[in-house]
Amino acid sequence: MSKADTSVIIIGSGFSSLSAACYLAKAGYKVTVLEKQGTTGGRARQLHKDGFTFDMGPTFYWMPDVFESFFADFDKRPSDYYHLEKLNPAYRVFFGKDDYLDIADEFEKICETFEATEKGSSKKLNNFINKAKENYDIAIRDLVYKPGENLLELVTPKTISRLSGFITSIKKQVSGYVTDSRLRKILEFPVLFLGAKPENTPAFYNFMNYADLKLGTWHPLGGMYEVVKGIQELAESLGVFFYTHCDVQGFEFSGNKITAVKTSGGRFTADLILSGADYHFTETLLPSQYRQYSELYWDSRTFAPSALLFYVGFDKPVAEVTHHTLFFDSDFDLHARAIYDTKQWAEDPLFYASFPGKTDRSVVPEGKESGIFLIPIAPGIEDTEKLREKYFRIVMERLEKITGIQVSKHILFKESFCVNDFTKDYNAYKGNAYGLANTLMQTHILRPRLKSKKVDNLYFCGQLTLPGPGVPPALISGKIVSQLIRKYHKL
Repeated sequence: MSKADTSVIIIGSGFSSLSAACYLAKAGYKVTVLEKQGTTGGRARQLHKDGFTFDMGPTFYWMPDVFESFFADFDKRPSDYYHLEKLNPAYRVFFGKDDYLDIADEFEKICETFEATEKGSSKKLNNFINKAKENYDIAIRDLVYKPGENLLELVTPKTISRLSGFITSIKKQVSGYVTDSRLRKILEFPVLFLGAKPENTPAFYNFMNYADLKLGTWHPLGGMYEVVKGIQELAESLGVFFYTHCDVQGFEFSGNKITAVKTSGGRFTADLILSGADYHFTETLLPSQYRQYSELYWDSRTFAPSALLFYVGFDKPVAEVTHHTLFFDSDFDLHARAIYDTKQWAEDPLFYASFPGKTDRSVVPEGKESGIFLIPIAPGIEDTEKLREKYFRIVMERLEKITGIQVSKHILFKESFCVNDFTKDYNAYKGNAYGLANTLMQTHILRPRLKSKKVDNLYFCGQLTLPGPGVPPALISGKIVSQLIRKYHKL
């Protein structure tokens, strides 16, 4: 059987699935993508209402080099599909009323901000970022593109020399560089994308600080969904077929191989199956003897947070905020404890807000403002309309208090998205938003495997497996699983 005759069904159309679809199609496989929702992109969908456009999922475009590397594998560039704007400031962080710091678009300016906040900190920041760059280079070149089949993948002279970076935490490392609490919060902030508390995240992951402060924060005009559209266009040009409104409901087997996928849109035969959908959900569709991980296993994992999201239309521009704005005016440790330890709603949560119209007028009507608000919360937590309303009021009151502007009377509409929606729309385990946290005990080979150990032709990709949460890691996940498929199914 030739590759051209070998069919691959990919479940889900998030970034990891789209990436894998492109690589497998390029390699000559016949690829079909099945998506539950009416549009592709998985969590990276958009909401359109009354002339407003909201990215429902990812809003940060970080690590542009990973996107460039992905498109270069197909002799393309991101600019062939979408236009990027570098944000200045990258983001604003509020620590209280009239107390904020802007992170500029150039590292030299960021150093000036640090120095003005804490004398001597600019030199320390340079030293910190130089080490972070070394870790970034090791991570990107030596680690994240490995399939996680054995620990020897991690053993190189460079990784051995940085063994302490896997023992020391980000929190401890940062405290050795700066003393000002605001600067510490800024340096600890990027690891939130990895889904764990700074004290539980290995210091090696400071490479996220290099991505933040050196590589910058970007915005694709039209929103993050433009990236989805671009990759889908690439995939279709390579011969990939997409089916939406296709909810996977089960599998047919012959021995320990899947022969067909049963969906709400019909039955699809396949030689190989790749699930970019929720790993736990996919395994629940398998007979018990073919499941690799028990319910006890999943329940014992440390998950990255879920989220309460609000998509708000305002009838006038909102002042004092930037495209990305972080509200760190409450106790981060208390909020983190509520997420990871007590698994309760935080009394006084930190939150993030995105106002894309500050950069991109194509996503908001003239004279108006769109706001995306996100509160990190524990996965599996109680989710009711009453709680959503309570926390919407908290967010609006804090926004008004910190910025000194009135917004509540200027709300045209709001939509919300929370645990129940993540579960319903994405089959997300406990309604998680970001997958498994990148703690030391959930790194590399200690994450769920890309290749099923029990079903011969079943593979996985995405945020519950390697390399971890985030859009760039998802693109990488799609690449490495496609390489693994080619390794074990040489046809």
